[in-house]
Amino acid sequence: MAAHHSTSLKERLEKIKSPKLQNQKETAFVLNAIENTLREQGDDFTPTLYFSALLSLLSQAISQVAGIVNKELATSVVYLVDVVASYVPTPLLRSKFSQILSSLAPALTHQDVEAPLLRHSMGCLETLLLAQDSAAWVLPQNQVGPRGALAGILSLAVDHRPKVRKRAQEAMAKVLRNPPPSPSLDHPAADMCAETALHSLREISQASGKKHKGRAHIDEESHPSLIHALQLVRSIAAAAGGWPSKRIDSLCEVLLNLSKSNNEYLAITSFEVFETIFTGMANETSSSKLPRLLEALLELRPSQNDSQLLPPWIAVISRGYDVSAQVDGEETFAKLPELFEMISSFLPSPSHNIRTSASECLISFTATCIPPNVILEPSVYDEKILEKIAKIATNLLSVKYQSAWMETFNVFSALFEALKWRSSPYLNEVIKLVGELRGNEGFNGKKEADAVLGQAIGAAGPEVVLEILPLNLAKPTPGQQGRAWLLPLLRDNVMNATIKHFRSEFIPLSEAMFQRVLDHGIKEKTMDIKIFETVVNQIWSLLPGYFTLPLDLVESFDQGLAELLANLLYQQTQLRTDICKGLQALVESNQRVLSVEDGEEDLVSQHRISKEAAKKNIDHLSSFANNLLAVLFNVYSGTLPHHRGYILQCINVYLGITPEKQIEELFETVTTKLEASLKESAAQPEADKQKQKKSNDQMPPTSHTLMDLLVTLSGYLPRSSYQKLFSLAALLLSQASDPQLQKKAYKLLPRLAASSTGSQALKERNSELQGLLLTSASSASAPARRDRLAAISVVIDCLPPSDLHFVPNILPEVVISVKEVNEKARTAAFELLIQMGNKMALGGTIVKSKIAYMPNDAPNSEASLDEYFTMLNAGLAGTTSHMLSATIIALTRVLYEFRAKLSPRVLEELVVAMDDFLTSKSRETVRSVLGFSKVAIISLPDEIINPRLATMIPNLLTWSHEHANQFRAKVKHIIERAIRRFGYETIIRYTPEDDRKLIHNIQKSKERKKRKKATVGDEAEEADGDHAQLEHGATAPGRPQRRSKFGSEFDEAVYGSSGSGSDAGSGSDLSAPSSEDDEGTKKAARRDKRNNGANSKDGQGRQSESYILESTHDDADPLDLLDRRAFASISSTKPVRFRDGGGSASGHQKMKNKAKTNPDGKLVFEEDGDDVMLDAAADGTRE
Repeated sequence: MAAHHSTSLKERLEKIKSPKLQNQKETAFVLNAIENTLREQGDDFTPTLYFSALLSLLSQAISQVAGIVNKELATSVVYLVDVVASYVPTPLLRSKFSQILSSLAPALTHQDVEAPLLRHSMGCLETLLLAQDSAAWVLPQNQVGPRGALAGILSLAVDHRPKVRKRAQEAMAKVLRNPPPSPSLDHPAADMCAETALHSLREISQASGKKHKGRAHIDEESHPSLIHALQLVRSIAAAAGGWPSKRIDSLCEVLLNLSKSNNEYLAITSFEVFETIFTGMANETSSSKLPRLLEALLELRPSQNDSQLLPPWIAVISRGYDVSAQVDGEETFAKLPELFEMISSFLPSPSHNIRTSASECLISFTATCIPPNVILEPSVYDEKILEKIAKIATNLLSVKYQSAWMETFNVFSALFEALKWRSSPYLNEVIKLVGELRGNEGFNGKKEADAVLGQAIGAAGPEVVLEILPLNLAKPTPGQQGRAWLLPLLRDNVMNATIKHFRSEFIPLSEAMFQRVLDHGIKEKTMDIKIFETVVNQIWSLLPGYFTLPLDLVESFDQGLAELLANLLYQQTQLRTDICKGLQALVESNQRVLSVEDGEEDLVSQHRISKEAAKKNIDHLSSFANNLLAVLFNVYSGTLPHHRGYILQCINVYLGITPEKQIEELFETVTTKLEASLKESAAQPEADKQKQKKSNDQMPPTSHTLMDLLVTLSGYLPRSSYQKLFSLAALLLSQASDPQLQKKAYKLLPRLAASSTGSQALKERNSELQGLLLTSASSASAPARRDRLAAISVVIDCLPPSDLHFVPNILPEVVISVKEVNEKARTAAFELLIQMGNKMALGGTIVKSKIAYMPNDAPNSEASLDEYFTMLNAGLAGTTSHMLSATIIALTRVLYEFRAKLSPRVLEELVVAMDDFLTSKSRETVRSVLGFSKVAIISLPDEIINPRLATMIPNLLTWSHEHANQFRAKVKHIIERAIRRFGYETIIRYTPEDDRKLIHNIQKSKERKKRKKATVGDEAEEADGDHAQLEHGATAPGRPQRRSKFGSEFDEAVYGSSGSGSDAGSGSDLSAPSSEDDEGTKKAARRDKRNNGANSKDGQGRQSESYILESTHDDADPLDLLDRRAFASISSTKPVRFRDGGGSASGHQKMKNKAKTNPDGKLVFEEDGDDVMLDAAADGTRE
């Protein structure tokens, strides 16, 4: 049977019988006629009967003598045959092959046939060809058979019409991918297809080349034909599993000639064909063709200095052996010395392109053709091959290759990276020669040499490199230079080395250098002393590298080294960063190895450290963890806060490997000291506390330091310690006199939630934590607000469905927090509101008797979003403007998030309530309601908003006369949005007569903007409105996606504007404080305004401009921009130029002659204008 579609025939025909386009109605009519005929004859609607009926119609629509009799009927019938044929039994398709092919022949060969008929005809042929057996494919091409049909498809595969060409290539590829059962790997017609495509490609290429006498130039007129032919070749190569072996030589020759074309796209397409061929040969089925292809490519080797053909040939060779290494890695590795020698011979070329291509090919060989087993367990034969490669590589540093040394250095780097620790001793000579070149002052390739030596340090190891290139710093050898320049290279590249080498080589060197500094005493430092200090610092900067996956951690990291590091941490503050990073690297590098999944171990990428070895290393380090932590705790306590970060990170890492018993002991020690510190702090006079707070260079209170350590410890505590931890937290949360300590205490809950044990404990003690948070609300300080909200978020996340009464109890605090001055606190409050809404949406029981303001006999209720909004609505009964404003802001944010899930009743009640609040006399309240109105107009359904427009529009316009707090600009912006969504006519209908001038102004501005766009040739249509954009994120066709400058969709809805510059940012400031008398708030608002203004852009994407107003006095001083009064002389709009008033009595008086006036000097207004138009731009042009 032919391959069936996943969709049934009945479903496909049903879609055809319901046409949506005019050109589909003819097909539906034909199908209905066939079904009526079958119905009259009493036959079932089977694929076979459909097929037979269509064949009879096909002979009427297309005649072998008259050609296409009825174009519309022919297109419809052939389309239906294409649909039905795949459901017809294979024997029937074979028996009707000649009849169908004869009927379709006029459609395939007629010159003026249209593309739809051609595409459907090829679809029919595809189904027929897939049904043929091996015997049918034996028939020659000149007889009526499958080969002749495929030849017709091939001729259309280079058609000038893209859709026809694409359909032909798809049909041919599908046929070649599904050969009939036979012993051969290739399809019986693969050779024919390859020969036809290659012949076509060669003819076009030769014809184009003759016009230019064989030069590497392709005629412009031949580009499309050549590219179409190349696409066909690529399709055949992809479908036939590479290229038929007999045709490989000819294809390579043609492709290489095309790849040197001056047309970049043609060259790229040629390489893509090679890539397709190689990719097709990467599987086991077709890999047998690969050796012949590589042999043919090697035989086509161009001349030594052919700068046009050599680079593409080298690139193809590189890709070919990459695939060869994937198919047979061992055999390809055996050929590597021969390949290295062949490609290396191109490096002395005077052509930079050839040298670059050769070096990149050698880099590719080293990266892809060296198997991992050669690195891990090389055989004697493998070692000999490596010796040959190393000998060839070393020879590249001879004088013969001097012009290519920069490219050669890249090859050396790749060799070290590929051979890793096996690079020694094979590449030791390279290290020596490159090191000597690097030490030569006159050598210009120091950067490239450093890259080679850096790779050598990482691969062969610092011990090997320093044995070949000693530092010569402590005891310089006579006649040899010092190599202090190696220290930065060691710092950046050393890893997977031995700790023993660091202890034997660098610790004595550090001590010797430091002793010279000590011997100098307290005298003024000379240059030599400063150099010694720098060398000491550079030596210890190597420690993180030496401590990253060391090979001898268990043997060399002993008590003596641990004590040395501890003493340095105490005594040498400048070395603390490197020592902490080193200790941290010891643990983290081994933990990365342990995190590798079972069965996915790769000792090459793991640098010889197995999971078993990493486990032993971690166990060894855990035996030192307790003492190291004690040292780190002490060092942390003696370090200023702004230098503590790296110490805390190191502590955190070692807590992760410390045994549980020792963690408990550390916890007891810290809590005991913390309790003692709290008592001592309580007894300290308040004056001393204030004096301590004023100094930034003094150490913070001990309680703060201990609290930091306790927070870090809490993530690793066993369950047995939680009771004491929670008791201590309850004590600290009540410390209203010390906001910083309270803030740190709130960090405990999120820290616990990060661990599985802590998260489970939070769930078990959720009721206790609820009570703790509720009782500590009154003592919460402003600096701790954000962390308190984060702690509440953790409790909400663990809240069981039976304890949802906690939500209404804590909700007032969260609501009021949306008015916090601190932006992060406001953001946390908004996120918490959404989190509580999601929690309520999951359902559960709200025990109302446990709510603070509810009676004991209040009935329980089921949790839902509607219930959540009811809780929020309770805040609208607040007695202060601050509370009302916060509630409205919270409702606005939650409404926008859950607008699609709320019932229409709740939405309608909200809109009605906010409409009433628009009549409030409190500006703070109205400011928040304006934000709600904007969100409602943008996002709520029409059936909710439309009925309220009659009252909402007049109420909004009432505030358009108020200039304080930019109310007029905000109202204007909201009305603009309303006009975009509901239309000008709808809005003007509900607008009071006194306010219609504003609506007219908005509409005229909109029309003016459209006319301006039309004059500059901007054909982009205006967006349909914010509602559609918010719901679907759609943009106008052809318009690039606009990158939003807002952090969330809600922020863009509230603050976003595509209006004029004066309206930008005029949305209600929902997340900013609005207290009129809050001085800190005003400063924050001014600061935000300055920051926003500096980066603002107008609607056209231009940077906003500022102008300096020039003084009209001749003796005026230049403007001092550092003077505060300078702001009075800076304008955001272009200043109007002044001209001498010719009729002036004094001759020096200046007048603005911009507005239109009558002969009496009175202003004249345009009849359709509502503003005085000061045509400064026109004036500037005249001047």
